[in-house]
Amino acid sequence: MGIILTYACNDRESFKNIENWVKQINQNASEKVCKILVGNKCDLRDRTVTYDEGKSLAESFGMEFFETSAKENLNIDQVFDSLTKQITEEFIIKRTMSSSLGSGIVIVPEPVPKKKKGLKWLKNLCFFG
Repeated sequence: MGIILTYACNDRESFKNIENWVKQINQNASEKVCKILVGNKCDLRDRTVTYDEGKSLAESFGMEFFETSAKENLNIDQVFDSLTKQITEEFIIKRTMSSSLGSGIVIVPEPVPKKKKGLKWLKNLCFFG
Protein backbone atom coordinates (compact mmCIF):
# COMPACT_ATOMS: atom_id res chain seq x y z
CA MET A 1 0.00 0.00 0.00
CA GLY A 2 1.34 3.37 -0.96
CA ILE A 3 0.10 6.93 -1.11
CA ILE A 4 1.49 9.83 -3.12
CA LEU A 5 0.41 13.14 -1.58
CA THR A 6 0.69 15.88 -4.18
CA TYR A 7 0.41 19.64 -4.12
CA ALA A 8 1.03 22.19 -6.86
CA CYS A 9 4.13 24.34 -6.35
CA ASN A 10 2.12 27.32 -7.61
CA ASP A 11 -0.86 26.74 -5.29
CA ARG A 12 -0.24 27.47 -1.60
CA GLU A 13 -3.75 26.26 -0.69
CA SER A 14 -3.01 22.77 -2.05
CA PHE A 15 0.19 22.76 0.04
CA LYS A 16 -1.76 23.74 3.18
CA ASN A 17 -4.17 20.84 2.55
CA ILE A 18 -1.38 18.26 2.89
CA GLU A 19 -1.52 18.36 6.69
CA ASN A 20 -5.23 17.55 6.62
CA TRP A 21 -4.64 14.69 4.15
CA VAL A 22 -1.90 13.24 6.37
CA LYS A 23 -4.24 13.45 9.36
CA GLN A 24 -6.94 11.60 7.40
CA ILE A 25 -4.45 8.95 6.29
CA ASN A 26 -3.19 8.45 9.85
CA GLN A 27 -6.76 8.02 11.09
CA ASN A 28 -8.00 5.72 8.33
CA ALA A 29 -5.09 3.85 6.75
CA SER A 30 -2.68 1.25 8.03
CA GLU A 31 0.18 2.71 10.05
CA LYS A 32 2.56 0.85 7.74
CA VAL A 33 1.29 2.53 4.56
CA CYS A 34 4.15 4.07 2.58
CA LYS A 35 3.79 7.78 1.84
CA ILE A 36 5.68 10.19 -0.41
CA LEU A 37 5.17 13.95 -0.69
CA VAL A 38 5.34 15.43 -4.18
CA GLY A 39 5.42 19.07 -5.19
CA ASN A 40 4.22 19.10 -8.80
CA LYS A 41 4.55 21.84 -11.42
CA CYS A 42 8.04 22.79 -10.23
CA ASP A 43 8.77 24.04 -13.75
CA LEU A 44 6.44 27.05 -13.34
CA ARG A 45 7.85 30.48 -12.56
CA ASP A 46 4.89 31.62 -10.47
CA ARG A 47 5.52 29.16 -7.66
CA THR A 48 4.30 30.03 -4.17
CA VAL A 49 5.77 27.05 -2.31
CA THR A 50 9.55 26.69 -2.14
CA TYR A 51 11.51 23.46 -2.35
CA ASP A 52 12.68 23.94 1.23
CA GLU A 53 9.09 24.27 2.49
CA GLY A 54 8.11 21.03 0.80
CA LYS A 55 11.19 19.21 2.04
CA SER A 56 10.63 20.45 5.59
CA LEU A 57 6.98 19.34 5.59
CA ALA A 58 7.93 15.90 4.27
CA GLU A 59 10.59 15.52 6.95
CA SER A 60 8.11 16.51 9.67
CA PHE A 61 5.92 13.57 8.61
CA GLY A 62 8.82 11.18 7.99
CA MET A 63 8.19 11.03 4.24
CA GLU A 64 10.43 11.14 1.23
CA PHE A 65 10.07 14.29 -0.89
CA PHE A 66 10.27 14.99 -4.61
CA GLU A 67 9.54 17.95 -6.81
CA THR A 68 8.18 16.96 -10.18
CA SER A 69 6.99 18.35 -13.45
CA ALA A 70 4.56 16.18 -15.35
CA LYS A 71 4.88 18.56 -18.30
CA GLU A 72 8.68 18.24 -18.40
CA ASN A 73 8.69 14.58 -17.22
CA LEU A 74 10.95 15.58 -14.33
CA ASN A 75 11.35 13.06 -11.47
CA ILE A 76 8.16 11.16 -12.36
CA ASP A 77 9.92 7.80 -12.64
CA GLN A 78 11.89 8.49 -9.46
CA VAL A 79 8.69 9.01 -7.44
CA PHE A 80 7.19 5.70 -8.55
CA ASP A 81 10.51 3.87 -8.24
CA SER A 82 10.92 5.15 -4.69
CA LEU A 83 7.39 4.23 -3.66
CA THR A 84 7.73 0.79 -5.21
CA LYS A 85 10.98 0.24 -3.34
CA GLN A 86 9.42 1.33 -0.04
CA ILE A 87 6.43 -0.96 -0.50
CA THR A 88 8.64 -3.87 -1.47
CA GLU A 89 10.90 -3.41 1.52
CA GLU A 90 8.03 -2.99 3.97
CA PHE A 91 5.57 -5.60 2.80
CA ILE A 92 7.49 -8.24 0.90
CA ILE A 93 11.00 -8.44 2.29
CA LYS A 94 10.49 -7.54 5.97
CA ARG A 95 7.22 -9.38 6.49
CA THR A 96 8.19 -12.48 4.54
CA MET A 97 11.53 -12.74 6.28
CA SER A 98 10.02 -12.25 9.75
CA SER A 99 7.18 -14.69 9.11
CA SER A 100 9.39 -17.32 7.53
CA LEU A 101 12.17 -17.51 10.11
CA GLY A 102 12.84 -21.19 10.56
CA SER A 103 11.03 -22.15 7.37
CA GLY A 104 14.19 -22.00 5.28
CA ILE A 105 12.81 -19.32 2.94
CA VAL A 106 14.97 -16.27 2.52
CA ILE A 107 14.47 -13.38 0.14
CA VAL A 108 17.62 -11.93 -1.33
CA PRO A 109 17.25 -8.76 -3.40
CA GLU A 110 19.76 -8.36 -6.21
CA PRO A 111 21.22 -4.94 -7.00
CA VAL A 112 19.02 -3.00 -9.38
CA PRO A 113 20.78 -1.99 -12.59
CA LYS A 114 20.48 1.76 -13.26
CA LYS A 115 18.89 1.12 -16.66
CA LYS A 116 15.76 -0.50 -15.20
CA LYS A 117 12.70 1.69 -14.69
CA GLY A 118 9.48 1.34 -12.74
CA LEU A 119 8.29 -2.06 -11.61
CA LYS A 120 10.68 -4.06 -13.80
CA TRP A 121 13.22 -4.36 -10.96
CA LEU A 122 10.79 -6.49 -8.94
CA LYS A 123 11.86 -9.41 -11.15
CA ASN A 124 15.23 -9.24 -9.37
CA LEU A 125 13.90 -10.72 -6.14
CA CYS A 126 15.16 -14.28 -5.73
CA PHE A 127 13.58 -16.87 -3.49
CA PHE A 128 15.65 -19.69 -1.99
CA GLY A 129 14.15 -22.49 0.01
